[in-house]
Amino acid sequence: MSPLRLPGPPHRVKDPHQLIAESGADLEGHGLKRTMGLFQLVCFGIGAVVGTGIFVGLSDSVAEAGPAVVLSFVLAAVTCIFTAFSFAELGSAIPVSGSSYSFAYATLGERTAFLVGWCLLLEYGVSVSAVAVGWSQYVNELLDSLFGWQLPAALSAGPADGGVINLPAVLVVMMAATLLVRGIRESAGATAAMAVLKITILIMFCVIAFTAFEHGNLTPFMSHGAGGVTAGASLAFFSYIGFDAITTTGEEVKNPRRNIPIAIMICIGLVTLLYCAVALAAIGALGPDAVSDKPAALSLIVDQVTDSTVGGGIIAFGAVVAIASVVLAVMYGQTRILMSMSRDGLVPRVFERVSPRTATPVANTWIVAVVFAVPAAFSSLDVVVNLTTIGTLATMVAVNVAVIVLRRRNPEVKGSFRVPLYPLSPLLGVGFCVYLMYGTGWSTWVQFAVFLVVGAVVYAGYGRSRSRLAGRAGG
Repeated sequence: MSPLRLPGPPHRVKDPHQLIAESGADLEGHGLKRTMGLFQLVCFGIGAVVGTGIFVGLSDSVAEAGPAVVLSFVLAAVTCIFTAFSFAELGSAIPVSGSSYSFAYATLGERTAFLVGWCLLLEYGVSVSAVAVGWSQYVNELLDSLFGWQLPAALSAGPADGGVINLPAVLVVMMAATLLVRGIRESAGATAAMAVLKITILIMFCVIAFTAFEHGNLTPFMSHGAGGVTAGASLAFFSYIGFDAITTTGEEVKNPRRNIPIAIMICIGLVTLLYCAVALAAIGALGPDAVSDKPAALSLIVDQVTDSTVGGGIIAFGAVVAIASVVLAVMYGQTRILMSMSRDGLVPRVFERVSPRTATPVANTWIVAVVFAVPAAFSSLDVVVNLTTIGTLATMVAVNVAVIVLRRRNPEVKGSFRVPLYPLSPLLGVGFCVYLMYGTGWSTWVQFAVFLVVGAVVYAGYGRSRSRLAGRAGG
C-alpha cells in the first residue's frame, strides 16, 4: 500500500530554509538582538496570557457554565495543549518572528498565510483593545479602594457601555508602546517583573478565597448543562490567548530552537493550574451568583471574604499590573507579525524598519498603538472578545494543519521538539478548535466571515501584486 501523499504545493509557498535564512534566525535576527533567556521567555508568555481573561472574563464564563466553569477552563486548556504541541514543533523548526503567519507561508501558501496574518490582527491587535478595556475597569476599582472615588463613566467607558470615551484604555496602550520602542531588554525585564507579581497576586487570592470555601456553592455542578460548559469554554479560551506570542520572539531569544518549545509547555501548564484554582476558589467562596456578570469580580470576592477593602484593593492593583503586561506582550507580538509580513511585501515597508539605535520597529509600534487605541476607546469588551476568540481559533487550525504539511513536504526541517502522537495530536487540535468556534455563536461567525472577505480583498488589491516572493518567481 503506497504512503499517503499530499497534493502538490499551492501557489507561492515560501521555502522554510529561505524563511530562516532571510530572518537570520540562527544568527542575529534582521537587526533585532538576542537578549531574552528562558526565564524571561516564560515570563513573557505568562505576561501575554494572564490578564483580562481571568481578572475580568471569569465572570462571563461563570454566567454561561455555573460551577462547571472549571471544566470550561480545562476544555479550553486541552484545546490549547494540542495546538501548543504544534506551535512548539514549528517554533523550534522555523524560529522566526512571523509565528503562525510564517508557518502558514512555508506550508499552506501565500493566500492562506495572508489570511492567517489578517486573523492575527484580531488575536494580537484587537485583543489589545479588549485587554485595555478590562484594565480600565480595574483602574476604577483601585481608585475606589484607595481614594473612595472613580473616574466618571463618560471618561472610563465606551458608548456601548454608557460612556463617551475610555481614556484609561487609551493610556495603557500608549504606555506599552513607549516601553516597547525603548528596546526588547527593557520590555522583557518589565514583563518578567509584572508576571511574577500577578502570579503572586492570584495565589494570594486563592489562599484568601479558600478560607471561605463551601462545597455547597458547587452544587448543582453542571447547572447549565453540557452546552453551558461549551459556551463557557469558548469564553474561557480568551483567557489563554497569547501563549503563541512566544513564537514571535524567534529572532530575539537566545537558543530559540530549544527555548521556544520549553517556554510554551511551561506557560500552558502553569496558566492552566492557576486558572482552575482561581475559578474553584472564587465559586467555592461565594457561589456562582456572586461571580457571574460582576465587573472586577476577584476584588469583590476578597472584599466580602475579608470584610475589608484592603484585600480587594491589592487584587485590583495586581489586576492593573497584570493586564498592563498583557497589553505590552501582545502589542509586541503584533508588531513582529507585521514586520514579517512587511518583509514579504504583503503590507507596507514601514512595518519592517528597525531603528539602529533601539533595535526595535519604532514606526511599526506607534502605528499599531494609534490604530488599536481607537477600538479601546470606543468599543465594548464583549464585542471584541468574541471576535478575537474565533479569529485566534482559526489561526490555530491553520497551525495544526501546517505541522502535518511540513512533515510531509519538508521532512528534513526539524527542531528540538516533535509533536507527540502524530498525526492524532494535530488532528485533535483541529477538532477542538472547530468545536470551540462553534460555541461562539452565529453572530460572531457572520462578523468573522465579513472580516475574512475584507482580508481577501486587501490581499487581492495590495499584497498579491507586491509580494516579493512573486517578484523573485517572475510573478
